[in-house]
Amino acid sequence: MSTSTAPRSTGKAPRQPRQLRQLRQLRGPVGWWRDPWRKPRVLVAVTVGYLLWSLLPVLVAVLFSFNDGRSRTTWQGFSMRWYYGDPIRSVWHDDTLQTALMQTLKLGVVTTLITVPLGVMLAIGLDRWRGRIPSSANSMLLLSFVLPETLLAVALLMVVTTLVLPFTLGTTAQVIGLVTFQLSYPAILVRARLATIGQAMEEAAMDLGATPLQAQRRVILPMLVPAIVASAVLVFADVIDDFVLVRYLSGDAATEPMSVKVYNSARAAPTPALNALVTLTLVAAMLAVALGFLLYRYLAKRAGDQESIGSFAGET
Repeated sequence: MSTSTAPRSTGKAPRQPRQLRQLRQLRGPVGWWRDPWRKPRVLVAVTVGYLLWSLLPVLVAVLFSFNDGRSRTTWQGFSMRWYYGDPIRSVWHDDTLQTALMQTLKLGVVTTLITVPLGVMLAIGLDRWRGRIPSSANSMLLLSFVLPETLLAVALLMVVTTLVLPFTLGTTAQVIGLVTFQLSYPAILVRARLATIGQAMEEAAMDLGATPLQAQRRVILPMLVPAIVASAVLVFADVIDDFVLVRYLSGDAATEPMSVKVYNSARAAPTPALNALVTLTLVAAMLAVALGFLLYRYLAKRAGDQESIGSFAGET
């Protein structure tokens, strides 16, 4: 004789998981405010709106650089007139536009070549130096993030025009001002990278017979290359877009970069050649960022492999 026992019904619904109960509680008249991931997706809408608000004016400016007519508001057909077609006003034939573009690229390259090595040396020095002075210097590094650029530009202008210096307003003054303003970026990025590396690799190299200088050159610097590349891309992209410092410290028209040229010309009756000039600068910045990103990915992967090999060798 077989007997079967069936579960007794208590008359109560099975207890639901806590997350499911919380999710059902959100299904009220204001539930979608509490859960932005449900439809309508508020966060997605805000992100898309921000991207459209930011990129749409840039795309319109780039589009009208290919306009066949002089209008910057009415589309009159596709043309490369303002790049090289117009024999007088195109970027290819207008000496003033070419000078502004070359000055911008010159400031970007020269400032990057000076700022990044100085920032790397400053970061390594502050990371190895202990005491009140480096602690104060660490705080000073953050001044460029909170100090208004206009205040720094006015101060440097007064220094250049008041003191007896071996240079005057122009390219040299612009480079010095940009280096002063941009030095914190590579220093902070490299210091962050040094914090992740630690001192174990350097101490292991010196235990194997390397001098402190050889340990820095053959161990630490190769592992800092990703941060150095990222710093160079950041500094270059920020310099070619700078306006305040380069405007205050510029001399004659030959030292006015693209940002100052656009500002001065926008008040008159500019042609779409100005849009073409901005588009070329935008392309240069995007190429620099893309190349820097690819190089950063490659070097970061290589540095990660070296760290894995070093940690494995240390364990064995």
